[in-house]
Amino acid sequence: MISIKIGAQLYTVRGSMQTPDGIRRTLERVAAIGYRYIQCSGFSFDAPELKEICGALALKIRLTHTPADRIVHDTDAVIAEHLLLECPYVGIGSMPREYRTYEGAKQFLRDFAPAMRAFHNANLKLQYHNHSFEFERFAQGTMFDALVRGSDPDLLGFTLDVYWVQHGGKNPVDLIDDLHGRIDVCHCKDMAIKDNAQRFAAIGDGNLRWQPIFDAFERAGTQYAFVEQDDCYGEDPIDELERSFRFLQKSERPSHKNQ
Repeated sequence: MISIKIGAQLYTVRGSMQTPDGIRRTLERVAAIGYRYIQCSGFSFDAPELKEICGALALKIRLTHTPADRIVHDTDAVIAEHLLLECPYVGIGSMPREYRTYEGAKQFLRDFAPAMRAFHNANLKLQYHNHSFEFERFAQGTMFDALVRGSDPDLLGFTLDVYWVQHGGKNPVDLIDDLHGRIDVCHCKDMAIKDNAQRFAAIGDGNLRWQPIFDAFERAGTQYAFVEQDDCYGEDPIDELERSFRFLQKSERPSHKNQ
């Protein structure tokens, strides 16, 4: 039985989701591709209205990126919103700048501990999304080391973004194996080279080795893989989401099929 479900990270299509009508029309196109799971990021929404739209399109919200300030200071409202949306994972999209050192990451864990415990008590879980700056080395180690070593696996998970892991000089497969049981959800986008520079790409259009990566996610117990492309370089983001989805649906990659 295949365990990983393929979803769309809506940050990819944020440009067309800045109005209520744009949200509805964009989600219709996402659902038409075949996606059944989504992450909400990069747009504002009315939770009851979004729930109605997603219900009509058979889309399930499984992760958000929620502003750090809301997580800390508006915890109860964040919980109520996620319970209404039946969304089990509260995501933080990036480390606030004031915490971006090794000791700062430890302070982040202390400051966010009350919210993490409140989420846990509500059967929700905070998920930290990495970029590459977390892998900068300090005397004590990296910020990512501090987050892993200093956190309770029951209270904090990692939305591991394989592009940014590679960008930070780490081997995605090795890191996934090291985080066994702590990656409930992940972000997948490819890394291509153009004019001697790294750039985002649809899955299958870059140089990351996806079979070993997905095999590692299977071993780690990852439940959801969200397709994301931060910049589509003038191409239609919906078309890019579809390119990634079709690549993951190829018959020679049965372990990547949508469930």
